Amino acid sequence: MADLQPDFNRLRKTFFLEGEPDRVPMVEAGIERAIKERFLGRPIRTLADEVEFSAKAGYDYVSVTCGLRRMFWPGYALTEEAARQQAQMTTNLSSQYGLDGEATERSWAAEGKGVVETREDFERLRWPSVDELVNEPAFRELERVMPPGMKAIAYVGYVYTSVWWLMGFETFSNALADDPELIDVIFQRVADTQWQVFERLIELPAVGAIWHPDDIAYTEGLIVSPKLLRKYVFPVYKRMGEVCKARGIPYMLHTDGDITEVMDDVIDCGFNVFHPVEPKAMDIVEVKRKYGRKLCLIGNIDLGYTLTRGTPEEVDAEVRERIRVLAPGGGYCVSSSNSVTEYVPFENYMAMRNAVLKYGKYPISI
Repeated sequence: MADLQPDFNRLRKTFFLEGEPDRVPMVEAGIERAIKERFLGRPIRTLADEVEFSAKAGYDYVSVTCGLRRMFWPGYALTEEAARQQAQMTTNLSSQYGLDGEATERSWAAEGKGVVETREDFERLRWPSVDELVNEPAFRELERVMPPGMKAIAYVGYVYTSVWWLMGFETFSNALADDPELIDVIFQRVADTQWQVFERLIELPAVGAIWHPDDIAYTEGLIVSPKLLRKYVFPVYKRMGEVCKARGIPYMLHTDGDITEVMDDVIDCGFNVFHPVEPKAMDIVEVKRKYGRKLCLIGNIDLGYTLTRGTPEEVDAEVRERIRVLAPGGGYCVSSSNSVTEYVPFENYMAMRNAVLKYGKYPISI
């Protein structure tokens, strides 16, 4: 059986393309809380419970959501109803600490309209303090409860996504043509806020890496033009990337979809890691061939079929093949092609985890 002792250096070696660690790491952008609770055999109520799950399941980190993502629940356009529901969640672990387990309440995902349609709306919006967005209490608690070798990965990002969440995608799209000045001021406020959060996070001893989730693409290509991303999004990410490089902090990007058109921009921003290389959008073998000397790749275990509708045997076979092709030499971590959602059967999650522990010991010999 592979070593389950948390070791963030396993991740650092893989992320920085420094060769082969002892085994292929496992990384997830999120795991549904019900799956974690079934794994532990009891409810997850505290940060210590989250840490226990990560350690026993074989992860080297705990993820914490920071920045403007903490304004939005459950991750779509900010509406008055969403704000009301968010206020009702204040006793939930995910609300308090920004952990990756999903909220238990479900609602319709309103995406067309948000709370900011005009400059006046923007000026009236209550903007959280940086203290609220940094989520420092979670990191202080993690320092106390994490075992030796484990670190926190701080989620920031959302520079593009936060803007359309505030406006709603319909309003955002119209404003690109009709009110570019409003687009300018919102992007600037978002970028400035996320930068201030980032500056605080990199000083926290518990933080081992910075992860920027920011979905910029569909399966067929970018959601918005590369010109917009190069004007508003990539500059702040590059600024953060330069700091991470100087401090030796792994720097990670999550975006679904096909980002082939801006892969060079992603590398220029200084990202070390790209997740999740969605199978129906990008060929991970080709991505590894072209960019494997510059980017660690995470993901590609298919959420569209294998993890959700396949059998445990099919999951095992897919993980085995990804490890066989992608893991030699390092620079690959196993993950779902997005996150472990509530509709992933527990048996399939376990098949993915167990396959990594079975096939992922270096040197790879399958």
